[in-house]
Amino acid sequence: MRAPKIGLILPMAALTASLALVACGPQEAKSSAGQVESSGQAQVGGPFQLVDQDGHTRDQSVLNGKWSTVFFGYTYCPDVCPTTLQVLAQAKAKLGGKAKDLQVIFVSIDPARDTPAQMKTYLSTPAFPHPALGLTGSEAQVAAAAKAYKVYYAKQGEGEGYSMAHSSIIYLMNPKGQLDRVLTDSQTPDQVAAQLNDAMKGGS
Repeated sequence: MRAPKIGLILPMAALTASLALVACGPQEAKSSAGQVESSGQAQVGGPFQLVDQDGHTRDQSVLNGKWSTVFFGYTYCPDVCPTTLQVLAQAKAKLGGKAKDLQVIFVSIDPARDTPAQMKTYLSTPAFPHPALGLTGSEAQVAAAAKAYKVYYAKQGEGEGYSMAHSSIIYLMNPKGQLDRVLTDSQTPDQVAAQLNDAMKGGS
């Protein structure tokens, strides 16, 4: 059975079930069930204004014209974020000619440390997707983007070595900037590639 097609609003229960949380650090993340108001349905995505790794202002129009995987995390994450980016890189490589139609977007939930320069250095890691679009901004800009995508995040700990708990979901947006389906960080590159291929065959 195909995942919900674009233009449809995902039922809140289905979305909440897919919002797996991770603690990129020593503590466990709490369930997000109480973090999102339940109105029966949830619309994912919407307007945002952030800054890319080259210092250019970007908004939701960056989604237009390409399939996009949108993932929220941070560059100081020790495990889930780098692993997810590696999986996306491997999955994209399996798409063959379709790879040109997919962009990987990594949105920071740690704007205090993730400057555009830091994002650029981080995303230059050879095992990560190339090119990848890194987005950061002010605390208010990041909070607005996270709210639009129903992303939970919270600072854990004090001092320079704090960690961030956050949703680990990957959103696959179609070339019209609408949600096609969600992917999880537990999927293998082959499974992610299969989902990408299935979505792309369905068109936009």
